[in-house]
Amino acid sequence: MLSGIVVFSSRPHLLTMATPKKSPAAPTFAKIAENKKAAFDYFFEERYEAGMVLEGWEVKAIREGKVQLTDGYVVIRNGELFIIGCLINPLKTASTHINPEAARTRKLLLNKEEIKRLIGKIEQKGYTLIPINLHWKSGKVKCEIALAKGKAEHDKRNTIKDREGKREVERAMKSRHR
Repeated sequence: MLSGIVVFSSRPHLLTMATPKKSPAAPTFAKIAENKKAAFDYFFEERYEAGMVLEGWEVKAIREGKVQLTDGYVVIRNGELFIIGCLINPLKTASTHINPEAARTRKLLLNKEEIKRLIGKIEQKGYTLIPINLHWKSGKVKCEIALAKGKAEHDKRNTIKDREGKREVERAMKSRHR
């Protein structure tokens, strides 16, 4: 003890507390389900993120990954958005006092201005609303929807051709690095 100062070690770098390393920013959302078929069948013009009105058993089933978006589409009725064809299969442990329906029509939540803009664009020939994916955001289930235009058969062939070309390039690069 020297003049009121306590010396515990002659090596002060050993006394500092270990600080945890800051991890890079975690993703703000985690994907639940994706509609890969939609990217093959449609050109996406604009994308929107909408909330979903769900029941308790649906949220539990979504956490277990019992969701399918492949045949889903979005309709506008009375100025509101609804998703049809999105299958949420109930868990076997669902409560007995409710009757879960897998293919129920679910309401999507979006701003009035965005809905009005979508109504105007859907009235144009060839446009439709397609669900792209479901994801968690701040503990809530969100549905990403796209204003889409259908692809013609030759466009689908071009998509397949491009995909196969990318695969061949990746294979060539992979074999080149060996």
